[in-house]
Amino acid sequence: MSNEFINIGSANSSPEHFQLRYISISKYEGDWQSLPHTHHFSELFYVLRGEGAFYIENEKVPVKTDDLVIINPYVEHTEKTLPNNPMEYIVFGVEGLAFSFNDPDQDGTQGYSFYSYGSDKNQFINFAQLMMREFQDKKSGFEKVCHGLLQVLLVYIARKQNLSVISDSSFRLSKECALAKRYIDINYSQNITLDSLAEITHINKFDFFEFVGNAGCFQCRLFISILFLTELPEEGWHVTQTIS
Repeated sequence: MSNEFINIGSANSSPEHFQLRYISISKYEGDWQSLPHTHHFSELFYVLRGEGAFYIENEKVPVKTDDLVIINPYVEHTEKTLPNNPMEYIVFGVEGLAFSFNDPDQDGTQGYSFYSYGSDKNQFINFAQLMMREFQDKKSGFEKVCHGLLQVLLVYIARKQNLSVISDSSFRLSKECALAKRYIDINYSQNITLDSLAEITHINKFDFFEFVGNAGCFQCRLFISILFLTELPEEGWHVTQTIS
């Protein structure tokens, strides 16, 4: 008798605390309302048929059948279809995670990415149909089934594409840090204040304590600490301790 033993181990490649908020199939039927919007969760769109375009943070992304579009939390987007070839897609709303797109040709804070599946579409569609059926039937334990199927689907996506799954809070922090650094780099000769940084990053200036302590960009942390020392000396003394 032959026996092959495979030890899976204890690898953990993605955040466990995420939730499938919804799954649906959308189809253009003449009443398409296309307005820019954001969500506090990620969305994954798989185009079943048709053509159209996603408008994501001032960029136009043409899409067609078997394209997958992934949009991170807090990223403004909308979609439009071609009238003569209306778009139909599956969309997943997933709360509690975001994606890091490891593309050397893209900005590290890229809030979206898209891929063409083609011959690999069956895996995606099969998992989507299973989740859709569980969602519709709502039998006992359907939430656990959907969560497990989503985990497997995310592994397939990450394996196929050059991306990794991260927590949504990590994505928001890195995005805000990039906005702050870009603003500082462009306006370094101007009168930058905590208020102006708060406006561009949408962070309350008194919440910069946590931002400075956790942001990965040392230059941002140092610059913001100097602003605190200049504008709010008492708070600034405590903030400077976070950069050491």
